[in-house]
Amino acid sequence: MQQALLDHLRIITEEEQRILDGVAEVDKDLYTSGKDFTVDSSKMLNEGKLIAVRTHTRFVHFPAHRHNFIEVLYVCQGQLTNIIGGKEVVIRQGELLFLNQYTRHEILPAGEEDIAINFMILPEFFDVAYTMAGNNNVLADFLVNVLRQDDERGEYLHFKVAEVLQIQNLLENMIYSLVTGRGDQNRINQTTMGLIFLYLLESVQYAEMRLPNQYENMIAMTTLDYIEQEYRTATLTELCEQLHLPMHMLSKMIKKNTGFNFKELLQRKRLNKAVELMCETDLPISDIIAAVGYENGSYFHRVFKERYHTTPRAFRVANDKEERVRL
Repeated sequence: MQQALLDHLRIITEEEQRILDGVAEVDKDLYTSGKDFTVDSSKMLNEGKLIAVRTHTRFVHFPAHRHNFIEVLYVCQGQLTNIIGGKEVVIRQGELLFLNQYTRHEILPAGEEDIAINFMILPEFFDVAYTMAGNNNVLADFLVNVLRQDDERGEYLHFKVAEVLQIQNLLENMIYSLVTGRGDQNRINQTTMGLIFLYLLESVQYAEMRLPNQYENMIAMTTLDYIEQEYRTATLTELCEQLHLPMHMLSKMIKKNTGFNFKELLQRKRLNKAVELMCETDLPISDIIAAVGYENGSYFHRVFKERYHTTPRAFRVANDKEERVRL
């Protein structure tokens, strides 16, 4: 991160100065109007804004609290220790922590050189990121659904992406625009977050999470990522071998945590990819069928019609675009 920006973020705030002057506790009135310590979006975001940023308050233990918005913690320098569900979660320089709405957590005191940014985000802010990820991205579906949950289940996503320079550069640009007051356009910020989200989807191997059943949800994420990457040749048998799980156990976990069985998830991905190729290229239907992993053309036509209530050829004509990418 640029030194000038770090120096700006390092400036002692009025709240921090009061703490250094002897105020021993966080002033809850700055964050909430209620008795329960739920940080209120109406206190933290100006009217009409979907996102705001502030530097994390240092020098004090931040007691257990919740938010009625999605919080994303980014550590610019040093580290920050959260306590979530009784577990210490240490966020180090360059790492991101996505906290679901109403996830209760507390934060241990940060030192002067521990500089962290709180992104305070309303759920609808992620609509653009979700659209950018594409309708055929089952992993994006899963992550967005996790973030949109509105009950207190202690869910978080911890991305250890300090070495992913694209994410670091995008975050720095976004922080700069927001802290300097040049980030008034929601759309620009949403698009930037959308790009960050896309890179995070490519970095899922660096993610740790706490969900109601951490192991089963990690299995679900691995399954969705496998289908996303290997949909042309993916098989449940191969996935079982990779995860060292018996087929009946893996099948049960997939259904429980995604709402679909393996075959349905794979078919959804293949059909969505086929639709993309139909609308964006001039590839013959027979080539598209092979490209998405179907060996039996008759079977493809049958499942396509079941889902879209029309034939592939009629679907292409109805959704034809004037300018296609010609392959």
